[in-house]
Amino acid sequence: MKLWGGRFESGPSEVFERFSNSLAFDRRLLDADVRGSQAFARSLARAGVLTGEECERIVAAFDAIAADAKNPAYFGGADDEDVHTFVIRKLKERVGGLADKIHTGRSRNEQVSLDTRLWLRDECDRARELLAGLMRALLDLAAKYPNAIIPGYTHLRRAQPVLWPHYLLAYFEMFARDHERFGDARRRTDVMPLGSGALAGSGFPHDREAIARDLGFAAITRNSMDVSADRDFALDYLYAASTAMLHLSRLAEDWILYSSEEFGWMELGDGVTSGSSLMPQKKNPDSLELIRGKSGRVAGALTSLMFTIKGLPMTYNRDMQEDKRPLFEAADEVNGSLEMARVVAESVVLRESVPAAAADESWVIATDLAEALARNGTAFHQAHQLAGKLVLESVRSGKKPGDWNAESLAAFAPEFTPDMARYLDPREGMKTREIAGGTGPRAVATALEEARARLAKLT
Repeated sequence: MKLWGGRFESGPSEVFERFSNSLAFDRRLLDADVRGSQAFARSLARAGVLTGEECERIVAAFDAIAADAKNPAYFGGADDEDVHTFVIRKLKERVGGLADKIHTGRSRNEQVSLDTRLWLRDECDRARELLAGLMRALLDLAAKYPNAIIPGYTHLRRAQPVLWPHYLLAYFEMFARDHERFGDARRRTDVMPLGSGALAGSGFPHDREAIARDLGFAAITRNSMDVSADRDFALDYLYAASTAMLHLSRLAEDWILYSSEEFGWMELGDGVTSGSSLMPQKKNPDSLELIRGKSGRVAGALTSLMFTIKGLPMTYNRDMQEDKRPLFEAADEVNGSLEMARVVAESVVLRESVPAAAADESWVIATDLAEALARNGTAFHQAHQLAGKLVLESVRSGKKPGDWNAESLAAFAPEFTPDMARYLDPREGMKTREIAGGTGPRAVATALEEARARLAKLT
């Protein structure tokens, strides 16, 4: 059956039907379509279009459709134009001609907007729940190795020593922002469009605020033309998903490197790695590589919808049917990647001595020495030059920081006082970084406590 056709002398061609039908992918909106249609039926009853008994019959029929649809075979052989047409056909099978009243004053344009918003609200909640799980796993991983020291990097070169928990807290902050972004996307999605009609507003006296309350929306839309043309809320979700995937990809890249033989800092669990069909010794970080790879698919979904929308005239155009595939794919990929990242984090074993040795043998303490000189009265530019010359001399002679002591430092440059020798140990320099947000042990301990408290409020 079609929801339209009176103006046409013949039906669409078989090629056009195949080309334009969307039931194969928008069927996942069935629950949302049923919920929205039930609320609309109740609104039609309030408007006097349906009697109380008719409304009850329709609502009960929709409940039965939703229950039956839990069996995938329910869709078997269906060739309906889309999920909305499918649902109406199933409704008509149950209540007969009464089903023809359900679209009184309702356009498929607003119906699609409503269904997508209902579905997307749940997806935003799901992403936030999964993010909270990953954030919790990162804090638990930090607690396992509270005093571990690693080199921090810029340009993938050893830069300054930091605590392992400080490093993990950096990703915690990224994912906390992602949590906020999904919350923002949800707030902009949580606006009820029914009553907008195709673009000019309904010709029936619907109480739009009552429909919003019925469906748990925070507000109603303000302009009927905007409803028909709008997919900003979908773009908001896709941007949040893309940014979360970028952060996941960066974490994956770090851990792929850190678990490699060249770094050797960490071991990934057997449950998140795989072997080679040829090389018996391999333990490959496939879970992380897949996360890194899937980030491109989600960013592509955002780009796809942006380019679909960018040139459309007001208001609705059939191009907008193409919002579903990128939305569905992005949701599947970001949810799966967040869950996978949590499981990986729960499997990580840090070999504390390896990154600690990397910090000890490199010159990550050079900044600590320069700052010690500056605190002692040497202008920082000169202090920077002295520390740099010390590093150059050490590189030439093959010396590590531990090969120097108070006497040899003073012999190299009298500006190095005996007490500065302690900064040859990376652990000492970190103690000077107790500023809020820094890697000082007390600052990090405080940050971990605050992170736990923030996470508790999110969940």
